[in-house]
Amino acid sequence: FILLFMGAMLGLVVSDSFLMLFVYWELTSITSFLLIGFDHEREAARRSALQALVVTGVGGLSLLAGLIFLWNMTGVTQLSLLVNVDDTLRNSPFYLAALLLLLGGAFTKSAQFPFHFWLPNAMEAPTPVSAYLHSATMVKAGVYLLMRLNPVMGGTTAWEILLPFFGGVTLLAGTLLAIRQTDLKLMLAYTTMASLGLLVMLTGFGTPHAVEAAVLYLVAHSLFKGALFMVAGLVDHESGTRDVTRLGGLREAMPITFAAALLAALSRGGLPLFFGFLAKEEIYYALAGGNLRSILFTLVAIVGNALMFVVGFAVALKPFLGRHVETPKHAHEGPPLMWIGPVVLAALGLLGGLLSGIAHHFISTPMAGAVAGEPRPVEISTIPHIGMPLLLSIVTVALGIAIYRRLDDARDMMVRLLAAIGGGPDRGFDHFISGLVRLSVSVTRFVQPGRLEIYITVSFILVAFALLAPAIVYGELPDMPSWPSGVLFHEWAFFLLAAVGLFAVLRASDRLTAIVSLGIQGFAVAVIFLLF
Repeated sequence: FILLFMGAMLGLVVSDSFLMLFVYWELTSITSFLLIGFDHEREAARRSALQALVVTGVGGLSLLAGLIFLWNMTGVTQLSLLVNVDDTLRNSPFYLAALLLLLGGAFTKSAQFPFHFWLPNAMEAPTPVSAYLHSATMVKAGVYLLMRLNPVMGGTTAWEILLPFFGGVTLLAGTLLAIRQTDLKLMLAYTTMASLGLLVMLTGFGTPHAVEAAVLYLVAHSLFKGALFMVAGLVDHESGTRDVTRLGGLREAMPITFAAALLAALSRGGLPLFFGFLAKEEIYYALAGGNLRSILFTLVAIVGNALMFVVGFAVALKPFLGRHVETPKHAHEGPPLMWIGPVVLAALGLLGGLLSGIAHHFISTPMAGAVAGEPRPVEISTIPHIGMPLLLSIVTVALGIAIYRRLDDARDMMVRLLAAIGGGPDRGFDHFISGLVRLSVSVTRFVQPGRLEIYITVSFILVAFALLAPAIVYGELPDMPSWPSGVLFHEWAFFLLAAVGLFAVLRASDRLTAIVSLGIQGFAVAVIFLLF
């Protein structure tokens, strides 16, 4: 299943054709369904798999409609040709409709608010699946699509309002929901949702260097979040629990896992020498400005990054430091094939920062140019530069440390707040599905009552409607035939006989009488044809 998903995701990102992009898009949804529901004997896994399939599947249909709009608006069916259409899309009267349909696909796949609820529930999947699909690859497909469309659809008022707004809301919602969790995977899942919101916000922000910031953060996030997910899986596998309140003192039992977690958290926190530091500096460089919009979204980024800092270090430090806590299993270091993954990813986050020139040459600069639609060299280094971005980074880290020290209080506050708010989109999904089932049952009972005469009647009515309605609407009814002159007595008799036969059919109390009466009417009609 993972190999099938890998092929589907590669197909998605290398497809030039709109149609093949859609096919692989839906194939990632199907393979995600299979992987989330891998442990199919558990009801929670089955529900989460179905939920992910419904949400991303409906989003896929929205994407298909949006791609059809693009095809009709531009006459091209390939992404590589789409970049040559200049302002055709932006100036089209159907631009907003196409944009909304494409955002429906991107927002559901990349778990943007209010379609975010399926992603945390997808943590029912085995942890390697969560680390691969739901932190670094499939959930970035929506962001990838928006980045590919940025050169031809970006820069408009709608683009620069919708993307930053929904991205910012998703960033704040994800981080606030993350600190409320105690399950390591759920904590990381909600920060993944928040990170996707940050990427969408940057992609649509529209200022110089916003694209570069989005590209740098996309790469940094893949490295540190993949590592942290695998660390969570290792801790769960070796200790028997993922509940952060039941973990502590694992540093001596799992030193390599602790080292990988710490490196990944340092990159997540945006501290110097790490690739995450480059991303955070570029984010503040892109967002900071003197107008109200820039100030607002800068504050959103500071709060979001600070809370993600808290969760990153909570996952990396809480299970390993402090007094030793008895766990369901005797904790020990996992086998090399389990810890080599997070170690490599965390180390790459450090090497990417130290060797930033090489990373920019091969990865960041080509990506930024592709997303912007023009050359965009990325030159930021890991050496701190005095200025507003560094000051905002220091504020973020200070705020993160302050909240981390009061994490239990912050968690209790979020628990009370969410209890006061009540049910969210996740519970709403259950109500929607149950309502849909009840509606389907009612409609089926109405249109399929099990009586053949009703089916035949409905069929004849629909055929008559299909034949008559267009003729009536467009005034194309045939002329009535002229009445023949000099009708003789016996000819009148057959007209009367036909009418009597028809009346007898309608009045018949049983089928046999109706059939015989129909014969009378049919005989009379045949004679009329013969006479005239």
